[in-house]
Amino acid sequence: MQFGDYRVEIVPDTEFRLDGGAMFGVVPRNLWSKVCPPDDHNRIRMNMNCVFIEAGSERILIETGIGEKFSDKQTLMYGITRERPLADSLRAIAGVGPEAITIVINTHLHFDHAGGNTALDGDGKLTPAFPNARYFVSRAEFEHGEQPTERDRASYLPENWQPVKENGQLELKAADYEVVPGLRMETHAGHNRTMQCWRLEQDGRTIFGFADLVPMRAHVSFPWIMGYDLYPVETLAAKKTLLPRAAHEGWLCLFYHDPDMPLCRLAEDNGKLRAFDYR
Repeated sequence: MQFGDYRVEIVPDTEFRLDGGAMFGVVPRNLWSKVCPPDDHNRIRMNMNCVFIEAGSERILIETGIGEKFSDKQTLMYGITRERPLADSLRAIAGVGPEAITIVINTHLHFDHAGGNTALDGDGKLTPAFPNARYFVSRAEFEHGEQPTERDRASYLPENWQPVKENGQLELKAADYEVVPGLRMETHAGHNRTMQCWRLEQDGRTIFGFADLVPMRAHVSFPWIMGYDLYPVETLAAKKTLLPRAAHEGWLCLFYHDPDMPLCRLAEDNGKLRAFDYR
């Protein structure tokens, strides 16, 4: 998709599954199960929709998915149904391989957003999966990832960033910063204190990547908030600020974990915000 001066492509990683109750917090099962039917283990279908942006000489990848380093037991636990490596999807959709990526951005360092940062080489050694890229993450998020709380420790796997740091490819950024002209990262607390969302503005148009603030279309309703969020009241406040503006200004909205329609527009329908196909 051409978006102003930039080319934007959605590059799905792989379907996986997480517990539906955890994904919808206090929302009753008889409500969320109507829009996200669970399997026999109460898990719902999700994906990880990474985004490729070609901006002049920069080839940018926002998020790297879940990676391919999990054991068979972990693969089964998360219901991972990988059809092809992320590198192959990148080549097929964006027309470039991992070696062509110049910037990798992580909105935060949870394993399902940064798992593809690193890979195992032929000798079983962990190496950066994008050998020529600068990896960007906010300093505050990096520091939190290095010393997570007991509640979110399981989501932070140092193997996803330590090899990048040791190789001199990791760059720690401010809470809000510009990647290239028109592409900005901005911190929105809720999922944790330091997660960032991304905003691309070109010719008066906006694409906004909600990361885990609004992970799927099903989470557009204000009180539908993940049980994983450390600060759900702050998630609610951010949603009430961003989502009405997205609808009013006609933003394209990228919902990272939506398995079927990750890129949407929002509109009011019978007094409620709903997501619709962006075309």
